[in-house]
Amino acid sequence: MTTFLELKLPDEIVRELRSQGITEAFPIQEAAIPDALAGKDVLGRGPTGSGKTFTFGLPMITRLARSGASKPGRPRGLVLVPTRELAAQVRERLDDPARVMGLRVLEVVGGVNINRNITALATPVDILVATPGRAQDLINQKKLSLADVSVTALDEADQMADMGFLPQVKKLMDLTPKNGQRLLFSATLDGDVSKLVDRYLHNPITHSTAPVQAAVDTMEHYRLLVGGRDPRNSVVLSIAAREGKTIMFMRTKHGVDRQVKKLRRVGVNAVGIHGDKGQSTRTNALAGFADGSIPVLVATDIAARGIDVDDVSLVVHVDPPAEHKAYLHRAGRTARAGTSGTVVTLVMDEQIKEVRELFQKAGVTAAEVKVNENSPELAKITGARRPSGVALPAPGQQQPKREQKNTHNRSDSRGSSRNPRRRGQSGSRSTGRSNPRRQTSRKDGPKS
Repeated sequence: MTTFLELKLPDEIVRELRSQGITEAFPIQEAAIPDALAGKDVLGRGPTGSGKTFTFGLPMITRLARSGASKPGRPRGLVLVPTRELAAQVRERLDDPARVMGLRVLEVVGGVNINRNITALATPVDILVATPGRAQDLINQKKLSLADVSVTALDEADQMADMGFLPQVKKLMDLTPKNGQRLLFSATLDGDVSKLVDRYLHNPITHSTAPVQAAVDTMEHYRLLVGGRDPRNSVVLSIAAREGKTIMFMRTKHGVDRQVKKLRRVGVNAVGIHGDKGQSTRTNALAGFADGSIPVLVATDIAARGIDVDDVSLVVHVDPPAEHKAYLHRAGRTARAGTSGTVVTLVMDEQIKEVRELFQKAGVTAAEVKVNENSPELAKITGARRPSGVALPAPGQQQPKREQKNTHNRSDSRGSSRNPRRRGQSGSRSTGRSNPRRQTSRKDGPKS
């Protein structure tokens, strides 16, 4: 076990991490942080959840704290990420260690009014965490310059490639100084990612943890043969009524919205996220899922990367993914950092051959089990049970008001003004954070 103190990080950062209960480095951190501190370009390979945020973030903070001051609209550190959720997590993760070193971290993403970003950039920002599209929008409006960037990190580079962001990423990288330090992290280093490495990294030092395929070893995988569409829908309702956190994946945005309505009609507290949801809606949905007040999250593949929520015990592919890499990254929402989890794929009769081929490509062995909504096998594998049948209001709507008795127009100022609390709502306002700080043991796993 190597401690962060032994990695020669500044005392201020070490003390801040210790105050959060974080003392020991994870393998990718132990391997790559010394090279990143030395100013070398680093190429890191490892699955989501292996501790990459601190691996690039702590050296970036350290080097920037030793090298001058930032100007408005001209950050000196840049982190490019594929999704809004990952941007929020990276910024939250780096906020405290940056603060103790006198640095400011800002996140800019699509789905947020750009004027808020412009206002925030009017004050010096040291590290900018951005999705490629919003960074380019700000550059086009001449509110952001990358001319002073001395350290750039690309996180989840393979997902940016899969989402078609690489032309934007290249355009942004071309605006950073050619002699700047580059830190690239990805689950895989093939295809377009290797082209990015060849073009922008100078003699990079490569550090690898377990490849994506190895992440499946701590999961149990099942192909649940459900027959047709109607039996499948009944199976989904039973699984969703289980105890514990469950993520269900659909292929389309419409499918997500429709599934959430079906679940709430039978009394399952579920929320959905996809690319058409506003940022505040997505943030609130993830906050409720993270704190356990909303046990079921229904999502498109946008959630398959970068969302790090504790204790997700079951992943359900309601719609089997289109390709094997998507299966692995969806599955990676459970069994984080060595903990265990279950992944089930619901397979209709016409999908059996296609799904078998998908599993072969993914290198995953999964038992095929024929189930229906009342199967003991389904209950044993997933914890499925009968939903309550009591419909819940749509997210954001009030519970129906209770019928009040006629009191001959007598007013009770205390009773009449009370509104019953909504399910899962606490007296305090949610911050949207999912306790991203904890990294206390191998069992807990890294939270980045």
